[in-house]
Amino acid sequence: MPEARISARERLVLYAIIEIYIATGEPVASQAVARFLANREGLSSATVRNVMAALGDSGFLEQPHTSSGRVPTAAAFRSYVEQLTQSRPDPRTMAIEPAPAALSAARRGEIEESFTGVASTHDYLERTSHVLAQLSQGLGVALASSTAGQVLEHIHFSRLTPGRVLAVLVTQAGAVQDRVLILDRQMTAIELEAAGNYLNENFRGWPVERIRAEIARRIDSEREAYRKLLDSVEELCRKGALTESGAATLIFIDGIANLIGAEQDRERLRQMLLALEAKQQLVELLNAYVDGRKQEVRVVVGLDEASPAMQDLVLIGAPARLGEANVGTVAVIAPTRIQYQEMIQAVSYIARLTERLLDGPAA
Repeated sequence: MPEARISARERLVLYAIIEIYIATGEPVASQAVARFLANREGLSSATVRNVMAALGDSGFLEQPHTSSGRVPTAAAFRSYVEQLTQSRPDPRTMAIEPAPAALSAARRGEIEESFTGVASTHDYLERTSHVLAQLSQGLGVALASSTAGQVLEHIHFSRLTPGRVLAVLVTQAGAVQDRVLILDRQMTAIELEAAGNYLNENFRGWPVERIRAEIARRIDSEREAYRKLLDSVEELCRKGALTESGAATLIFIDGIANLIGAEQDRERLRQMLLALEAKQQLVELLNAYVDGRKQEVRVVVGLDEASPAMQDLVLIGAPARLGEANVGTVAVIAPTRIQYQEMIQAVSYIARLTERLLDGPAA
């Protein structure tokens, strides 16, 4: 629903309804809106009813069952979030602050205390799912990147046929992964041995995600001196030598119980939980909506594309990065009546904690 279809007065009433609904969880009547706005516009209940009727016709409000009140639709929450995240909105047309307020010092202190003792990617992601579940009273999710937590112990390349190479990767956790690489050019056994030796001697103990970023950096600075060797290493890595293969995706989930008390429709709740418990579906959901290359929060209202049972849920997610490497994705999945300002800021703050908590190449 295009934002241009909402007048300033309609937007004022709509955002008042959303704030009341977030606070109460109940359908909102025109009298409650009139009271909420009494000190701002002095709108009468009759005027508010007319505006609510127009908002209903535009698809921003719906009437549940036979209640006289209205509840916001996914389109309404999208409009609300868009205004929250705009860099320069016009405060004259809004019933809320024009931008999300920063987290209070007390809240930041609580979050940082919750991460006391965290020194590894695994611990950070596991702790994040728990902290976000507590803060949101929804579902806290932390998804490791495809190679997060995998630390190189040894890598070996074997030439199979011209243009085909077998890469065997051993991690310090004891996992052994093999992958057949299809190369753009032929490499001799000597080139493959030199590439393997270079990786093992220079990057043993490094997370594989950071190895690729470091190789890209060295290519720029050392290409002339080590051009042939680095070209070989670059192609082997680009073709997937340092990519996870066959291992289970690492994902942490906490807070399912929070959603049980927030949903009255038992059958719909059952379907929603089945969707959320399908970890692969959650992985696909986070990968689809959160870009690990960008340090920004993404808010998605209405997850019915993932599952019809999730249409009244919102996803607030952000990538967690360490330098140029993507550690994973942290997110909240909660009912749409979540406290948007605080949760957008909390997800962003926790995502940025990686730079302080995880230090050194073996993090």
